[in-house]
Amino acid sequence: MTVRTRAAALLGLILVALCAALGSAGPAAAHAVVVATTPQRDEVLGYAPREVLVTFSETIAVVPGRVQVLAPDGKRINVGEPEVRDRTVRIALRPSDRPLGTYLVSYRVISADSHPVAGSFTFAAGAPSATPPEPALAESESPAGVLVPAAKYLGYLGLLLAVGPPLLTATMWPRRRSRRGATVLALGGLGLVAAGAFGTWIGQAAQVVGAPVGQLTPTDLRAVADSDVGVVLAVRLALVGLAAALLPAVLRGDSSPAGRVAGAGRLRGAALAAIGLAGLVTWPLAGHPIASPVPPVSIALTTVHIAGVTVWLGGLLTLTVFLLRGTHERVLARILPAWSRWATLAVAWLVTAGVLQAAIELGRPSALWGSTYGRLLLAKAALLAGVLAVAAGQRRLIRRRVAASRPRWVARAAGVELAVTAVVLALTAMLVQTPPGRAAGSAADGVTREGVAQSLTTDLFTLQFDIYPAVAGTTNSLHAYVYTPQAKELPVAEWTVTAALPEAGIEPITVDVFALEPHHGSAEIHFPVAGDWTLRVSARTSEIDRSTATTTVTIR
Repeated sequence: MTVRTRAAALLGLILVALCAALGSAGPAAAHAVVVATTPQRDEVLGYAPREVLVTFSETIAVVPGRVQVLAPDGKRINVGEPEVRDRTVRIALRPSDRPLGTYLVSYRVISADSHPVAGSFTFAAGAPSATPPEPALAESESPAGVLVPAAKYLGYLGLLLAVGPPLLTATMWPRRRSRRGATVLALGGLGLVAAGAFGTWIGQAAQVVGAPVGQLTPTDLRAVADSDVGVVLAVRLALVGLAAALLPAVLRGDSSPAGRVAGAGRLRGAALAAIGLAGLVTWPLAGHPIASPVPPVSIALTTVHIAGVTVWLGGLLTLTVFLLRGTHERVLARILPAWSRWATLAVAWLVTAGVLQAAIELGRPSALWGSTYGRLLLAKAALLAGVLAVAAGQRRLIRRRVAASRPRWVARAAGVELAVTAVVLALTAMLVQTPPGRAAGSAADGVTREGVAQSLTTDLFTLQFDIYPAVAGTTNSLHAYVYTPQAKELPVAEWTVTAALPEAGIEPITVDVFALEPHHGSAEIHFPVAGDWTLRVSARTSEIDRSTATTTVTIR
């Protein structure tokens, strides 16, 4: 198998494992969660509120024009721009022409870790509407499709290729071996990092404005530049350009005339190292760490974790593809112990930093098995433990100084490491799109109700009724109220209520209604069997004015 074939096979394996996670990418990742709302989700009020409060788990910024409150008649009633104070959004409301029924609150905001968050909830005044209002522009769950996760995967793969090969080439490469392949691999990695940054930029624009990628305008793309994540991506792209300019000269080493200039090579190498470190920091600055309880600590830990992964896997890939075959046994006997020390140190970095950062992101032990984030961490840890067991076996061979004489065995073991860590890398890419464990269970609670309550509107009045407990085989109480469209009490001269279950062959049953108040009727209903019953409520409000509301109620 040629060097190019081995490289293509290993890179293909890693890319396939990364892309396998795309199938479960789901909607756009929302890492800020709603922890409280006023009114509460699904709450039934006795009045129409004049404001709505939405509190998130972290600091957010409102996407202009993407926060709205719809009244029961479907009209937008929020006024002015929403006020944002730390984690809470305040939405002022005007009085609705039809205040009784279900209200819909929808929002799109940007969380502190740069992820767009879209959602909605409902509450009601008097009783819920039979048909809740719908926004004029429906919120798309994932306007960018798979672009954002794919871009993240490309970025991680690019990091692996851009960090490990140059480090191995610059520190322990045999003088007589060509560095061209490793240099091309590293430059390709930088290209993947740039492609991932561009893809993330476009996907971020699509998620912010809530429009598919094909409908984005230049203004939408420019708007990302004004956001925190836009600044981070711009810096990342600039650093990639600088690294691409310096990399070939650094990797040529002393073999080039420029490399013989006193101090020039070391200066370029130090500059490239500084650029690489700055580039690694851009990943936590656009992810979970920026919104953690201790951002500076999380940013440092994540940077160390990413550095450990890229040094280890990138160096292992370079060693396997370019050096294990075709290098003299005596040269390998010098390279492998040095590489083993590098790899051991890198693994120690990534494990230590990963454990500490996981503790911060989980927040509590129960989140380890009680959240998606925690379960992904457990899977990642289990696979990593297996890889480290294989790596420990290789290290024993190296210490016994027999690994250099068994390059094929070392190559096979390295192939196993790369295959399993490809899956580990895919799990890592999924983790950055999953809300951290500390956010699990903090979502705003809804109000639970027993029975059935609805608000129905006819051309004459608004009818609100409730049935309790909405259970077959027992006596259920019905209370019905009639109002004008402006929520004024409307006296009823005559009530007519029927209930039917056509699918079970039950014809309409007439229910006797007692007038407790001029606008309020009460009755007892016995539903013989469970099912979706058709309820018809007719009210005559004058000698000539009569209207009927029909709906379906579920009886358990």
